[in-house]
Amino acid sequence: MSRAAKLAPEVNRALFVKNLSYNVSAEELFDLFGKFGPVRQIRQGIANNTKGTAFVVYEDVMDAKQACDKLNGFNFQNRYLVVLYHQPEKMVKAQNDLAEREKNLENLKRQHGID
Repeated sequence: MSRAAKLAPEVNRALFVKNLSYNVSAEELFDLFGKFGPVRQIRQGIANNTKGTAFVVYEDVMDAKQACDKLNGFNFQNRYLVVLYHQPEKMVKAQNDLAEREKNLENLKRQHGID
């Protein structure tokens, strides 16, 4: 049995990090997350609605699990980090749900004559 087979299904190599300081540098993130293993990539949010977030991708899923376990709630630059496993299927579902809710809202507006 492989070591990855023992992990929860949401565990993967990509982490989503929230509540970062807007002033954090890529080097500081590599220093922090690199303590848990080789990091393949870090992508920081730069748009107004993604500032303070980042995606961190590890080479090994076990390194990602250790980083998530240790850094979630960790005080970094006077901010408590929120570290989650990236789950793209949940993001797609949330977008679909939003589109459906917007469609329902438009239907209700038409039914009740609201502009």
